[in-house]
Order: sequence, then structure tokens, then C-alpha cells
Amino acid sequence: MLVETINNRKTGGATESTVLGPFHMIESPRRELGESIDFVGTGPPCVVRGRVLSADGSPLPGAELDVWQANDQGFYDVQQPGVQPRANGRGLFTAEADGGFWFRTIVPSHYPIPTDGPVGQLLLATERHPYRPAHIHFIVTAPGHRALTTHIFVAGSPYIESDAVFAVKKSLIKEFAQVDDPEQAARYGLDGPFCLVNFDIVLLPAPAP
Repeated sequence: MLVETINNRKTGGATESTVLGPFHMIESPRRELGESIDFVGTGPPCVVRGRVLSADGSPLPGAELDVWQANDQGFYDVQQPGVQPRANGRGLFTAEADGGFWFRTIVPSHYPIPTDGPVGQLLLATERHPYRPAHIHFIVTAPGHRALTTHIFVAGSPYIESDAVFAVKKSLIKEFAQVDDPEQAARYGLDGPFCLVNFDIVLLPAPAP
């Protein structure tokens, strides 16, 4: 996290970055906007929406968003082969002409990082817990712009103030607002209450060669 912070000190109004984490797959399955990345359906339904913009406010049509997350029990698909469907919680989306994107999922859970091995010994020696607050990962790319690796964190999640890997930044904490309006649910292909989170993503132009 220290290296990530040093390498991304100047944001220029862009969305802040944070760590990649160990559970990213090289290529998430491509999905259409509005599709769900959750194939289990055991957690609270959630809609994530926003726009991808350049630092000057112009939209970035065709921007790609690689997203992945843990399930409502705090596990990624690769941690539970044979339990979760392959690529559960993952998707690769392409932004619309106005930079807009949206997808359906479930609200993720907080979870402990693995503690077997030297990481566990370090946490024990420093008297720190192993938990990460609930979050959704993003890698966002667009032609002519710097790639962004970031998260959104669920406001109010346990451990939001004491992330085991120090990755929380205040600008990345987002409200997952409860929506009880049946008409709004129907617009998103849902049939009951759900959580809605807005996340506009701002990318910096790539440096000149």
C-alpha cells in the first residue's frame, strides 16, 4: 500500500487508486451493461452505476471496467471452487457513449485475509486483526488515459477504520443506499428492495510519450 501511495501521489482530481489485491483474474468474463455478476443470490441485491470521465469532465465512451468482489460470506470464487460458480462476482463491462455503466450484484461482506504464513505472523506480532472492510474492486481503462486500479468501500462496514492492509481512502467510501421503491427496482430488473451505489470514475490523461 505504501508503494501504491507513492506511485499515485498526484491525482489531479482523478479517482484515487488503491491496491490490486491477490484475487484478481487475468480476464474477467465479458458482460453486457445491466447484467448481474452474482450467480448465487444469497446476499442483499445491489445496483452499481456511474460514469467514466476524463479529468476535464468529458465522457470516455468505450472505457472498460473490470470488476470483482467477494460474496456475502466474505469469499472470492477462487477460494471456493466447487462451492461458488466459476467467475462468480466478476465481470468486464464497456461504458456507453456518455461514459455510463451499471451492473447488478450483491452487497459484499467484510472478510479476513489469509493468515497462514508470514502475513499471519506479522499481524500477530503487531497485534493487528486480519479483516478487510466490504469492498468492490475495479480496474478501469480507456484509450489515452492512465489505467486505474481502485475499490469502492461500503460505508459503515466493519473495519472501515482499521483495514488490515491500510487501503481505505475516504473518497472511496460510498453509501449503499437502501431503495424500497418497486418502480425503481423494476427498472433495474429487480423485484424487491435493493441497495444503490453511485460511483463516477475520473481518469487522468496518459503522459505524453
